[in-house]
Amino acid sequence: MSTHVRWAGGGRHELGQNFLVDGRVAAWIARLVPPGPVVELGPGAGALTRHLIARPDPITVVEIDPHHAAALERRFGRRVAVVRGDMLRFRERRPHHVVSNVPFGITAPLLRHVLGQSSWCTAVLLLQWEVARKRAAVGGTTQLTALWWPWIDFTLAGRVPADAFRPRPSVDGGVLVMVRRERPLLDARRRGAYQRFVVEAFRAGQVAGRRPRDLDARGWVMLFDRLARTSPVR
Repeated sequence: MSTHVRWAGGGRHELGQNFLVDGRVAAWIARLVPPGPVVELGPGAGALTRHLIARPDPITVVEIDPHHAAALERRFGRRVAVVRGDMLRFRERRPHHVVSNVPFGITAPLLRHVLGQSSWCTAVLLLQWEVARKRAAVGGTTQLTALWWPWIDFTLAGRVPADAFRPRPSVDGGVLVMVRRERPLLDARRRGAYQRFVVEAFRAGQVAGRRPRDLDARGWVMLFDRLARTSPVR
């Protein structure tokens, strides 16, 4: 069965939470997180948290379920700062890394929430396998990835078998690693115009005679620059 929690917006929602129970997988995911302060979104019973606390860095976990939050406080004490709240509303303004076993039911809003923040450096997200592949542009580029590619690199780190979760989902998981580029491919001041360009390209189904799904990060930037010179994008 899946876990029901109360969303900050009110009402009860099925989030499709599947808890990670394979310790080897949890340890591997924790190792993907670079050194530095970490925010874990939706820690549940603490499968990832128990590996993160071995680091000397500050760990903040954001948990909406009061029972899990209380259990995390008892289990980890002062080694972890437990924030009782909705991961879709939480914001950390200090530099940090993000890690999360993302509830399948809120994958899209969680990705948009994380991508819309500028203070994190690396985000390690356990998603459904096909979603992780799409966001890493395996087999073709999606609009969400193209929107952020000039500033963020998306990589598929590996596959997690369904047997690693309880309750067992019907699909495997996949680990998506998002890293903020040290040298962006496009100035942040042009983000609005660029993202409007991407949306229009996907809506039209082509850009400069090419399918949007066939373009990589540098291809998107090159076409945006080329078209902006000939007919400035507003």
